[in-house]
Amino acid sequence: MSVNRTATLTLIAALLSGCSTNRPMPTVSSVDIDRFMGDWYVIASIPTPFEKDIYNAVENYERVGPRRVQTTFTFRKGGFDGPLKEMQPVGFIDEHNAALWGMQFIWPIKADYRIVYLDTDYHATIIGREKRDYVWIMAREPHLDEATYAKLIDTVRSLGYDVSKINKVPQRWETNS
Repeated sequence: MSVNRTATLTLIAALLSGCSTNRPMPTVSSVDIDRFMGDWYVIASIPTPFEKDIYNAVENYERVGPRRVQTTFTFRKGGFDGPLKEMQPVGFIDEHNAALWGMQFIWPIKADYRIVYLDTDYHATIIGREKRDYVWIMAREPHLDEATYAKLIDTVRSLGYDVSKINKVPQRWETNS
């Protein structure tokens, strides 16, 4: 079995494991899907097993149908100079709630993926799961100011997550000046 297939199966098992006794996970009331598309830097997360020790993580969304999103998740494993890794799950947007997606890493399984926070200018978002096992804080830029980051951590806490499990994702990008 290839390394990518093994990693994908491990990620799927992690995303599907466990059961929830928490209150239902709310989503944002509306999402302009076209505006949500593009690059999102992963600022912090409660990582899946596959996402531990990652650097320069970026999630890119591209709409490929009315309710379908091609996702490309890229990151460096083990350091800024580590090997570049990529995953390409497909997101399926719920027919009645654009903030609720099924993220498919391998057919036919779709993992729970919820947009639980989105600021009005589409600069920062939080993706959560009903089980409160994994969470991702993402932004359009590779860094957030401390006040915004603290506010997002408070939001994650208010959703019922154990924020002591959150890890910042190191981001370092060359700029052309």
